[in-house]
Amino acid sequence: MKEAIDLNSLPEHIAIIMDGNGRWAKRKGAMRIFGHKNAIKAVREAIESSAELGVKFLTLYAFSTENWGRPTEEIDALMQLLVSTIRKEIKSLTKNNIKLQVIGEMNTLPAICQQELEEAMQITAQNTRMTLVIALSYSGRWDILNAVKNIALEVARGALSAQEAGEAEIFNRYLSTHNIPDPELLIRTSGEMRVSNFLLWQIAYSEIYVSPVLWPDFRREHLYEAIIAYQKRERRFGKTSEQLNNV
Repeated sequence: MKEAIDLNSLPEHIAIIMDGNGRWAKRKGAMRIFGHKNAIKAVREAIESSAELGVKFLTLYAFSTENWGRPTEEIDALMQLLVSTIRKEIKSLTKNNIKLQVIGEMNTLPAICQQELEEAMQITAQNTRMTLVIALSYSGRWDILNAVKNIALEVARGALSAQEAGEAEIFNRYLSTHNIPDPELLIRTSGEMRVSNFLLWQIAYSEIYVSPVLWPDFRREHLYEAIIAYQKRERRFGKTSEQLNNV
């Protein structure tokens, strides 16, 4: 399947909503955290296969602001898993020349998580092969509202004019993804047909691919399937096919 991918028309940025850990665990007769633990292999395969192909940015939706409403024991276990996973994977990221970046309200995470993430980002800051973006305590609405708030402050102190504040290019600079291109391909696992408050501004023209596979079972061949489906689509950005073909 990998041979069917056109390496000259890869999406520069792939974003993934990693969904289905809880249902996977339930089918096994286990607690939800069992699904989260078994999802680590899927994360590794997504990272490694994306880097091998030449994808430049991979964003993984790991924990939303809404997820704070889950049972305390699940959140605590998730945070412990996050810390242990970062510690284990930092050598692999460095070896594979992959930079780590985090988007979201990091200040809401436990102090030990913040510390491990900051250290990992510092260690990998100069890596250039691919940027791995982890969305933690993130929501698209928070991202947009935070940008609006900061733009309003800039206008109030005279650093921006009201006219400039209404420009999309200016608005992009205040998003958490200001240094990341918008994703061309958004993958969601588990068959659910929604974007779950993820990168709401940034996915305006993303191609969406929904996989029926639950995230712990997601492997590189499933990523290849998504990329092949993406490459078969015509990206028109509001134009007609005739206009594109005449360019």
